[in-house]
Amino acid sequence: MKKVLFLFASCLLISFNQVKSQHVIPVFDAVLFYDGYNTLEALADEIVPLPEGFYRLSTSVITTKLSEEQLNMLYGFIQLNVVLKAACDNYDRLGHVNIAFVPKDSFLYDLSNTQRIEIARFVTPFMNKNKQPDTVPYTYQVDYLQHLFQDKNLREQYDFWLELDVFGVPYAANTQVAGCKDRSDTFYGTLWFTATETATELENEHVFLPLFMKNRFNNYQENATDTIGKTIKTKLFAVEENLTDAHLVLITSNHGANSGGEEYNRRWHYVYVNGEEVLAYRPGRTTCEPFRVYNTQANGIYGTKPRTDEEWQSFSNWCPGDVIDTRIINLGALQAGEYLFKIEVPNAVFVGQQGNFPLSLYFQGKTDGILVNIKEIVTKEQNNNVVLFPNPANHSFSIKTSKSVKTVMIYTITGQKIFQQTETTTVNINSLPSGLYIVSVELENGQKSVHKMVKQ
Repeated sequence: MKKVLFLFASCLLISFNQVKSQHVIPVFDAVLFYDGYNTLEALADEIVPLPEGFYRLSTSVITTKLSEEQLNMLYGFIQLNVVLKAACDNYDRLGHVNIAFVPKDSFLYDLSNTQRIEIARFVTPFMNKNKQPDTVPYTYQVDYLQHLFQDKNLREQYDFWLELDVFGVPYAANTQVAGCKDRSDTFYGTLWFTATETATELENEHVFLPLFMKNRFNNYQENATDTIGKTIKTKLFAVEENLTDAHLVLITSNHGANSGGEEYNRRWHYVYVNGEEVLAYRPGRTTCEPFRVYNTQANGIYGTKPRTDEEWQSFSNWCPGDVIDTRIINLGALQAGEYLFKIEVPNAVFVGQQGNFPLSLYFQGKTDGILVNIKEIVTKEQNNNVVLFPNPANHSFSIKTSKSVKTVMIYTITGQKIFQQTETTTVNINSLPSGLYIVSVELENGQKSVHKMVKQ
């Protein structure tokens, strides 16, 4: 089992003008959310109707079914973009983007008995709707989701419904923000994807296992921990076929705003698969200063003056106005069998039995080929300074590295291997059509790195 780990942060800086033109796939356009503690029935006289094909599952969850055309366009380089516009919630909350798998041709669904996964999470800022900026953007690079969107078995069984889930509360703004008295609306939400390719056929090699969906995770509730008094959660899952590549997709965030609560303490998280540590991380940015601009309402987190990096790192495990990281845990090739996932936060306290680390997790694998996108991003040390040049390339590219090259393999964006060569640093690509490819380089010391390469 490989231990290639990558923190998949807010935005991967990719020059899209180097690849094929982008498709824009709009989904939600300035849909309005309401008091998350209230009900649709209680707010019926206030709620603004949604466009045809869009539905409120609660005051904080809006959903729509993705069409076959939209699904086919979710391919290649895929970015997920969310923009929130302030209404009458001026505090930091969590927002989510989810996919619901609804039996084919069903009309709507119930949140409590439908299989769903979370694909993105973010923190709303302390935002006053009367001050600029009154919008905040969130961006995610989600190329790996194409395997899900183009899964033939899933597409035949289910419709894919996309949820924008923004929990907001207007009570403070009712008295603190001019124009918000007696109002229940909290945020406007807009969401769209961009992608660079259109799928021409569905794939049969994808394996998908949903494991946790925003499950409670703490040390004081029986359904939120395996052992009361310890912050520990396990999940046994079965892989029924040998896989050529696999990874876990993990989202957690620490919440609990009481004095000394988990919202303000950066705790080490440890992840194991079959007893082997595959990830250790401590949430939090180097600094939250880039997000200060979106926090236009006075608050105690940002204060009146900029903080140093050290000050931010001493207490903040999230930044209002920022994304929550999606962490990809690369497992490599796996044999069929049972696997035990475990996550543990040994030093979590949960003062006064308050707080929670909402936990989302799912598994992806391939019975042939590789999962795209993830393993190309590794640290400089892990990468042995491997560089492909030129990139984009016309006829050939070279591999620059301090080590000897053992094997070079080229895959399509869907993970199908189309080229393999040993002991070479120059690769002829004249025969390849123009487009985006994945290049895997294995060195003499066994280290592997994966890169995107554009053939012009």
